[in-house]
Amino acid sequence: MVNNFIKFEAPVLTEEEILEKSRSFFALMDQRRSIREFSEKPVKKEVIENMIKTASTAPSGAHKQPWTFCVITDPIIKTQIRIAAEKEEKESYDHRMSDEWLKDLEKFATNWQKPFIETAPYIIVIFKKIYDIEDDGTKHTNYYVQESVGIAAGMLISAIHQAGLVTLTHTPSPMNFLNKILNRPANEKPFLLLPVGFAADDARVPDIQRKTLEKISVWY
Repeated sequence: MVNNFIKFEAPVLTEEEILEKSRSFFALMDQRRSIREFSEKPVKKEVIENMIKTASTAPSGAHKQPWTFCVITDPIIKTQIRIAAEKEEKESYDHRMSDEWLKDLEKFATNWQKPFIETAPYIIVIFKKIYDIEDDGTKHTNYYVQESVGIAAGMLISAIHQAGLVTLTHTPSPMNFLNKILNRPANEKPFLLLPVGFAADDARVPDIQRKTLEKISVWY
């Protein structure tokens, strides 16, 4: 098999420019916080499209790109998702979560109620595609699906923050109800739900600190 390759045009930067870019991007991302209180202020559709396109630049196993980004703005569908998500969340808080888990969550003052699903102007649900299906029904295996979609999700979260918007990673478990509500095929499994929009004017976040570089890295 003959492979077609094109020349990679690497950006030409000085050492000082590279260092400054690394510093400025960290400074930007260090401001990122998970937000549960959203404004209803609208966001242009093109902004969301650009962020999804950014996420789609993520590397994936054999370049299979095993993801589908479902964008929900319909208030009826958002209400359906909230009702189903809160049902699973209440079950988790009441019966599934351990005492240790619940204690760890106390600092965030969170509970089973998820009003942000209806308040945020956009909900993006990322589905991972376990396999692809051709029009004739032929199935094709996808590789490193969990890893690939996880990277894409991280890039989407970064793009959301870079655009001046906020989000929250929401994973009600189980999430199979999303397949039914959004009418997704059997080869797709829900991976992550992200409300996207502007933070509410009175949004508050817990006073917590990230681990230091020394605690999260080991150099050899």
